[in-house]
Amino acid sequence: MERNKLIAMAVFFLVAVVSCGPSEKTKLLVEDAKRNFGTIPAKMPGSSNDTPELIALGEKLYFEKRLSVNDSQACSSCHNVSGKGAGVDNLPTSPGAHGKNGDRNSPTSLNAGFHVAQFWDGRAADLKAQAKGPILNPVEMAMPSEAAVEKKLSEIPEYVELFAKAFPKEERKITYDNLAAAIAAFERTLITKDRFDEFQNGNYRALNSDEQKGLETFISTGCIQCHNGPLLGGNSFRKLGQVHPYENTTDKGRHSVTKNQADLYVFKVPSLRNVALTAPYFHDGKVATLQDAVKKMAHIQLGKELSVQEIDSIVHFLKALSDKNRSN
Repeated sequence: MERNKLIAMAVFFLVAVVSCGPSEKTKLLVEDAKRNFGTIPAKMPGSSNDTPELIALGEKLYFEKRLSVNDSQACSSCHNVSGKGAGVDNLPTSPGAHGKNGDRNSPTSLNAGFHVAQFWDGRAADLKAQAKGPILNPVEMAMPSEAAVEKKLSEIPEYVELFAKAFPKEERKITYDNLAAAIAAFERTLITKDRFDEFQNGNYRALNSDEQKGLETFISTGCIQCHNGPLLGGNSFRKLGQVHPYENTTDKGRHSVTKNQADLYVFKVPSLRNVALTAPYFHDGKVATLQDAVKKMAHIQLGKELSVQEIDSIVHFLKALSDKNRSN
């Protein structure tokens, strides 16, 4: 009899907890999140014509080291998406085919097709244009020309077959343009899923109380001035050092592309999706931890000095933006 009473009481309390539902404060927080962010779309722009054959070819090319001059580097060397890989190599800057490091931190390839443009300075309009750059870059994969890439692939029977399947209607199958189109098609599949989207979709328990507090702090601090939209960034360009200058003034940012004085030290605002997995931070990779990045951004962009508690609170929230299949 006593055991039955205990079971009945447990069931009562369980029903009571479930029936209570979210607080009004949590509901308002969800609505605020939807207004400022929204969820990651199910498909990337340009994916409607991507065939399984094109994606399969692109995936193989993404991991293909023979696209480098000495068969040492692939796209995946700097943008690791295997297993728990978050589309980066977690190095400040990345070594290329000849061992020399590039000038900028390798951004993640996860969700990249949703961005307003590619590269830190936005010099490539889309994923296809971006894919053409590193292969011919003398510091990165260092192939001498598009023709050399096409010749190298044409001498590999497997690629002759794969390009024929991916581009059945084209007279010339193995072209540099087709190579880039295939890599872009694969990259358009790199869409992540995280608990923040579940929270916005009505699963109020997807974020715990610390993470919800962090979201509130993130919004009230003003981080949303730049980090907004479904990717919490990736959709605009901003000057790094809007209030206080950033220490490293060597890299001129978008100014190197446009030659416009207004673009001096302007960079693409990075997406914060998966940011807890992509250290180190900033275009030069000189900021080691997420806590340091939050503190510095508040100072140089907003002119605010955050407390340790505020920084930790925001970091709690940012960790909830990690892909469920890649986070530890």
